[in-house]
Amino acid sequence: MSVEMDKPPVDAANPLLELRRLTPARIALGRTGTSMPTGAQLDFQYAHAQARDAVHLPFDHAGLSAQLAECGRDSLLLHSAAANRDSYLQRPDLGRKLSDESAQTLRDYALAHPGGVDLAIVVADGLSALAVHRHTLPFLARMEEQIKAEGWSVSPVILVAQGRVAVADEIGELLGAKMVVILIGERPGLSSPDSLGLYFTYGPKVGLTDAYRNCISNVRLEGLSYGMAAHRLLYLMREACRRQLSGVNLKDEAQIHTLESDAGADMKGNFLLSPPDA
Repeated sequence: MSVEMDKPPVDAANPLLELRRLTPARIALGRTGTSMPTGAQLDFQYAHAQARDAVHLPFDHAGLSAQLAECGRDSLLLHSAAANRDSYLQRPDLGRKLSDESAQTLRDYALAHPGGVDLAIVVADGLSALAVHRHTLPFLARMEEQIKAEGWSVSPVILVAQGRVAVADEIGELLGAKMVVILIGERPGLSSPDSLGLYFTYGPKVGLTDAYRNCISNVRLEGLSYGMAAHRLLYLMREACRRQLSGVNLKDEAQIHTLESDAGADMKGNFLLSPPDA
């Protein structure tokens, strides 16, 4: 008789066990004497190993480029100033800028394709190439459905090995892009080694801080869906074009409307939001 370790039977004496069916959080693990049960300890070690592997997994940019080509999307491979993974992890500043060779490659491309674009799309491995491998194609498919409806011009997909978020600002500036979005692997957690983050900037240029960017995080099957992430990103893009800004001064009011619509008829709205005008 087999027992499902991830779905333990409900114990009336410990109602927290039922919550394990609803969350990946490590709750109601039980104990053996003064220690955790062997199964819970092994599960923790496995999750920790997954997170470590995600950080060090090589970026398969050639494979991703081939998949993009099959979908009819052009791509351009660049590299940050971090020569290898060790350098990338120890010197975050090197991951925030292009190598001299890659910067020249992008300048040459911009000269051959003058006029700039409305949106530059960047994909970087970040701290989880696994996230990029799993989620880039399905997310781009959902995003591009809405981009076409807006009529925006788009750059080739710029693939950056050993890249961090700020490298997108240099890419957007060199391409003369009005906006830039970077898809990047987020720092793995013990239950989320494949979380994809999206960072959006209006008017990208070298030297901008995080205050000028908008972030949408935890894009994955167990987190924020591709469709919802694309919807939120397109809302930010439209508002950025209208108001000519991004970052802390551009709020995701699409989400606020959803919270307000969920409030019951007898409720005054979400207490986290500003009270309605009298």
